[in-house]
Amino acid sequence: MRISVPATSANLGPGFDTLGLAISLHNQVIIRPSKFHSVSLRGEGSNNPVLKDNNMFIAIFNDFYHNLSKRKRHFRFEFTNEVPLSRGLGSSSAVIVSAIASAYAIEGIKLDKQKLLNLALAYENHPDNITPAVMGGFNVATVQDNEVKFIRKTLPKSLKAIVVIPNRPISTQLARKALPFKYSKEDTVFNISHSSLLTAAFMTENWDMLRAASLDKVHQKYRMKQMPELFDVQKTALKSGALMSTLSGSGSTLFSMSHRDDAQRIEAELKKRFPHFKVISRNFDNDGVRVED
Repeated sequence: MRISVPATSANLGPGFDTLGLAISLHNQVIIRPSKFHSVSLRGEGSNNPVLKDNNMFIAIFNDFYHNLSKRKRHFRFEFTNEVPLSRGLGSSSAVIVSAIASAYAIEGIKLDKQKLLNLALAYENHPDNITPAVMGGFNVATVQDNEVKFIRKTLPKSLKAIVVIPNRPISTQLARKALPFKYSKEDTVFNISHSSLLTAAFMTENWDMLRAASLDKVHQKYRMKQMPELFDVQKTALKSGALMSTLSGSGSTLFSMSHRDDAQRIEAELKKRFPHFKVISRNFDNDGVRVED
């Protein structure tokens, strides 16, 4: 059995804990019956031996599998990771979603995506990453009565994602601590209006509106101060023709969107200006989690 989950970029500027989209960087795991438990890991995180012994995927998988099957079996888990760890591209959400989906699939139990989303809430209570990881595309999501409420939009092939991945992380915990305890009414209204405008721009495919709509006064500047180079990355992306450029999740990755014809030029400029960072251009993922027998 093969399970694949895309990377995600959340917040998208003003859409704090609400907006997110899926990018075609994938974590994949192949699960095979085995006489004994074993793990192999390639790609991102493969140089970290702790991930083999203290693997969140396996812990979540085992919890669900044992509850569903009421029996003990051994498996070989073969992980191939493209999603960088602790860089704001939804690596934790990818693990959570794929582990739950795998446990149900191994037992041959049909699991619709809405139920998968609701189960994932027990491990990730912010829906902006888990929703695009499950559904693909662009998503507006909130939680009500322990259920994810969302609206999804397919992203066209004429758009590209460009991510600049720094060589060090920003701690999610520290990133949240960097935020103000209180916000002014003016800043709150600013973000509500811009998040609404950004959502409308995505839904109507008014891409020229994204630059103005993606401005934020709630989280980005406070988090980006922990890595000041990100302000230059953002400025360079926009100056080079990006439609929008925002901190991905809590960082440290910076996400930009562009028309397909502009992506190569923007990517080249970012690579030239920031040679110590990884710059990747990818399509958007409209499928979300995929399970193949």
